[in-house]
Amino acid sequence: MSTEILRLKHKLDTLITDIDEGSRERLAGWAAQIHRPGFGPSAANLAHYLALRHHDLRPLQHALMALGLSSLGRLESRVMPTLLAVRATLAALAGEPEMLRPSSKQFFAGEHDLASRSAELFGPLSGARHSALLVTCPSEAADDPTFMLRLAERGVEAVRINCAHDDAAAWQRMINHLHVAEEATGRRMKVLMDIAGPKIRTGDARTPDGRDRIVTGDLVAIVAQGEFERIDLDDEHFAVECTLPDPLTRAAVGARVFVDDGKLCVRIERKTAWGLLGRVTATADTGFRLKPEKGLNFPDTPLDIPALTAKDRADLDFVAAHADGVEFSFVQSVGDVKMLQAALAERRPDDWHKLSLVLKIETPDAVAHLPDILVQAAGRQPTAVMIARGDLAVEIGFARLAEMQEEILWIGEAAHVPVIWATQVLEHLVKKGTPSRGEMTDAAMAARAECVMLNKGPYLFKAITELDTLLGRMADHQHKKTPQLRRLRSWG
Repeated sequence: MSTEILRLKHKLDTLITDIDEGSRERLAGWAAQIHRPGFGPSAANLAHYLALRHHDLRPLQHALMALGLSSLGRLESRVMPTLLAVRATLAALAGEPEMLRPSSKQFFAGEHDLASRSAELFGPLSGARHSALLVTCPSEAADDPTFMLRLAERGVEAVRINCAHDDAAAWQRMINHLHVAEEATGRRMKVLMDIAGPKIRTGDARTPDGRDRIVTGDLVAIVAQGEFERIDLDDEHFAVECTLPDPLTRAAVGARVFVDDGKLCVRIERKTAWGLLGRVTATADTGFRLKPEKGLNFPDTPLDIPALTAKDRADLDFVAAHADGVEFSFVQSVGDVKMLQAALAERRPDDWHKLSLVLKIETPDAVAHLPDILVQAAGRQPTAVMIARGDLAVEIGFARLAEMQEEILWIGEAAHVPVIWATQVLEHLVKKGTPSRGEMTDAAMAARAECVMLNKGPYLFKAITELDTLLGRMADHQHKKTPQLRRLRSWG
């Protein structure tokens, strides 16, 4: 047994050395981006985690479990402390001289940093939940003072104002109502404003006579706005406008186009002078009604669209003056983050870094660049990551979404950066008044994130009550990846 323990310790020694050496270049590249006090250790832990995950640890995990030691399966927030603690234990078991072992404070420092940064972004938590609630404001919130009051009374931590809808006057009324609700309840709620970004959407739609739904097998023309008259086809076809011209020139024959979060899938069959002609390959059996203002995704097409639109820059004037933080839609690179930070610095030169930044991860490029994006953002201002599951599912495929949301949770925890679980949380309950079994399970899984977002709908307040109860119950059972073994009462 002693020989086996020494062999394991040697493997761990080698692993620690590899991680230390493998993270140095990455950390050196990040050094210039880290200006915020206290984020250096978090960046180091993220670099260690990325180096660690270049190894297949499964055989080592299995051997450590047999000795009753950590399986290394929950070390995201404390990579080196965990490895050093396990190595010290192996040395003791082998009868070697005592080795350096991290203190309890050092071991849980990352967990503490994550909790404090979550409180900074969302404020103190309400009730028994370990996850904050973020609620999207409907347009009606501008003229209904009771909306914000009801949120405050239910202990909601933050509200989201979507700049893709309404205008500055309406946003101001929403915020005024929020402040009145805060005064009435003593409950502070953070304001996060979501700049629209270069969202590609449908414009007007045209349908053949006598038909209002497009079905699998139909042809559809995709054109720039105001270009219907250029289509050189007969009238027996569907057509829809695309709000941005770039995808129409860049999409290739065979590329896919998704409409409204994947409810309609089109494959391009021909490129023309006026745009694209595609055939519907998948939609609901009852067909799909083409409407304006629905999202368009081109997952197979590399696009060259600035991360900040002219509208975004205009909206940032209001956001920088009135919000606690900004949600950055369709961020894909470090350059995008630098562009936004420069825009914020122009508007609040003295304290722009006090504004929080929520990185909405919606594309494969955003996923690929996530560690670097995170360091650029969190190295300068309070930062969270939003798993924007609607666009992300369409862009990377529904089969990969479940896997990817787990990996984003791990990366966020390794960087000690809060994660927001968003899109379609309790959607059936919010819209129809009753939850599905699957979405209740999904909402329970969301308890591993630092914040859960609910979208607007007629049964929103019922959903808030249900989610508050569910997250409170899950807090007794699960913290991040670690089960909490409270006493069970189900079996007497």
